[in-house]
Amino acid sequence: MSHLQYAKTPPMGWNSWDCYGAAVTEQEIRGNAEYMAANLKSFGWEYVVVDIQWYEPGAISSQYRPFVPLEMDEYSRLMPAVNRFPSAEGGKGFLPLSDYVHSLGLKFGIHLMRGIPRQAAHAATPVKGSAATARDIAHPNSICPWNTDMYGVDAAKEGAQAYYNSLFELYAEWGVDFVKVDDIAASRLYDTHQPEIELIQNAIRHCGRPMVLSLSPGPAPVSYGDFLGQHANMWRITDDFWDHWDLLLDMFDRCEAWAGKAEAGSWPDCDMLPLGHIGIRSVDGGGADRWTRFTPDEQVTMMTLWSIFRSPLFFGGELRDNDDWTLSLLTNPDVLEMHRNSNGARLISRAGDRVVWTAEGDSGCRYAAMFNTGENTQKVSVTLAELGLERPVTAKELWSGAEVGPVQDELACEIAPHGAVLYRLA
Repeated sequence: MSHLQYAKTPPMGWNSWDCYGAAVTEQEIRGNAEYMAANLKSFGWEYVVVDIQWYEPGAISSQYRPFVPLEMDEYSRLMPAVNRFPSAEGGKGFLPLSDYVHSLGLKFGIHLMRGIPRQAAHAATPVKGSAATARDIAHPNSICPWNTDMYGVDAAKEGAQAYYNSLFELYAEWGVDFVKVDDIAASRLYDTHQPEIELIQNAIRHCGRPMVLSLSPGPAPVSYGDFLGQHANMWRITDDFWDHWDLLLDMFDRCEAWAGKAEAGSWPDCDMLPLGHIGIRSVDGGGADRWTRFTPDEQVTMMTLWSIFRSPLFFGGELRDNDDWTLSLLTNPDVLEMHRNSNGARLISRAGDRVVWTAEGDSGCRYAAMFNTGENTQKVSVTLAELGLERPVTAKELWSGAEVGPVQDELACEIAPHGAVLYRLA
């Protein structure tokens, strides 16, 4: 089955990193899954993803602990730390937790570092389905600059494909639906790790279970867009995104560079949504336990840009602490309809601090996303001709629900600093 046959719309879910860093527990995964099932599932949110270091018993924050022992099976494959994921006891791995997430009508995902554990390579432990050992296939000069857990896998070595096949056979047994592979889409030391991406895509096909493949971190090079689109369902176009205005402002450039590259089954990824209650055990992003530093206007700007661009949407906060405002950002049916079904997203104009994007919707409607990235309230406008519309139209502002019209020649709005409005015109 081709990876393009699934993730036909941009994936939506929750990931544990922004609130719990490398130290999330099974109880926290279950609790957030329960919230999603009760409050978000009916709006299309479906993936529950356990982020990095689930195999490290001593993880306590987003700060990685170098060269610590990791839980591993006899075939060089990392296993959930039983002290953090009690249902994994007795070699059951993530199957019990995955079964629970599936029982809620949701899908289950995990994070994976590119490569093979260093401790497996040093001990020359077996690779399932091959006479090779972990030492034979490890590439000791291919390392991650920010995490010491793994060596890269040398794709030219006998046993390399067998190793990745054995991983994804295990994940299929666990009922995994989504895999976020890290240290692979971009590297401070190396180029994009295309040979290992190919090994992983082969392994997913081999295991026979549909799994969404997400590649991190970014920024993935735009010049590799065709390769990434052929081998992955989503790939990061930015380094880790946090609740800083300068990072959000930078995303306008990144989205402009990647416009037109999205298609059903393969999505450029603007990274997670650092909204709500974050930083509980994650000190990444320059902050401790906090509510998002984005103002309400900045939160609307982020949700508008991510949605019209059709980035995957992965919420990073502790869902159970959501207030009504945060929940409203995730459950606006008109915005989610645009995110799910629009096409042709593109920049229309960028004049100083005034930015306008558009996309086409079903049945001939148009969307207009208008942003004020400046420090003062100002009017932002777009003509019907720029939107490809010839006759007077009615407009609905999707965040407020306000109806406007008929619009004769130009749509214009006073927008607060760092704010946005989003119109559907019909």
